Amino acid sequence: MRIIVDGMGGDNAPQAIVEGVVQASAKLPAGYEICLVGREDCLRRELAKYDYDARIITISHAEEVIAMEDAPVKAVRTKKKSSLVSGIQMVKSGEGDIFISAGNSGALMAGGLFILGRIQGIDRPAIASVYPVLGGSPQLLVDAGANSECKPGNLLEFAMMGSIYAEKVWGRKEPSIGLVNLGVEENKGSTLTKAAYEMLARSGLNFTGNVEARELPDGACDVIVCDGFTGNVILKLTEGFALHILGLLKARFTEGTKAKIGALLLKDKLRSLKGEFDYSEYGGAPILGVKGAIVKMHGSSNANAVKNTVLKSIPYVEEQVVDKIQNSVLDIEEIVNSEREE
Repeated sequence: MRIIVDGMGGDNAPQAIVEGVVQASAKLPAGYEICLVGREDCLRRELAKYDYDARIITISHAEEVIAMEDAPVKAVRTKKKSSLVSGIQMVKSGEGDIFISAGNSGALMAGGLFILGRIQGIDRPAIASVYPVLGGSPQLLVDAGANSECKPGNLLEFAMMGSIYAEKVWGRKEPSIGLVNLGVEENKGSTLTKAAYEMLARSGLNFTGNVEARELPDGACDVIVCDGFTGNVILKLTEGFALHILGLLKARFTEGTKAKIGALLLKDKLRSLKGEFDYSEYGGAPILGVKGAIVKMHGSSNANAVKNTVLKSIPYVEEQVVDKIQNSVLDIEEIVNSEREE
């Protein structure tokens, strides 16, 4: 397997990207390779800081860089020699099996659509993000921000793709699927969620019904389904609230001698709690629905996040998730088409 990594994407590139790749390379199975794409002089300068196997880590030169503030579609069309576009092209041409980037999210989605194309039968590709569960296994949230406005059939597609990913990559048997709504009752919600509920109920997937946002931190289901606007708000609200609580705990435990003694006694527990909210431990977010494996890392990814994303993305390719999504489109196509006709 050849893993292509955008060496220039993200707030901490190329330093954190290279360091994380070096860490991951030491744990790769035999015969696996990582190719860093980007400005060769910058990447070689960073690699020179480490001991690494040059047979495992190679470089493919790409002169241009798509910045976080660049307009996504324009950047993909005009910066054809960028690390992001070049990396996706390598997956399309068969020079790589998966592309990983911490770069511009919009450009990554646009590149996937323009260069790789959508899987036949999938109307809207989606971003599947990890949603942490305190004291339990994380959930997969689809869509995490790619599609602000959706049709009921899109939510059914998100559920199907998320179910396959959760099963094949995470090893969840018959993953449960919950539809984000403002009530658990079948007749609650908007026109979109009511119609999506009906479609999911007859999809053959392990649909467990509506879930309210307050149930998500307790692990209400394996796959959380919603439109991208809702999903992005859920993720950012949860992240902000978690950081606020952790900051509050830190402040309280440093207010006096007794508090500091208590913090010392609870040090391991507090560290464990912080780790459950640490995105760097979970790996990246796959873009599901395009004809190739693409994974988006957090823009501020550190070396640990890069390492974990590389290693945890391997089953995405090994389990042939893209092909399995393509093969499963027919299972929901009749339901989606009936909704479109209506």
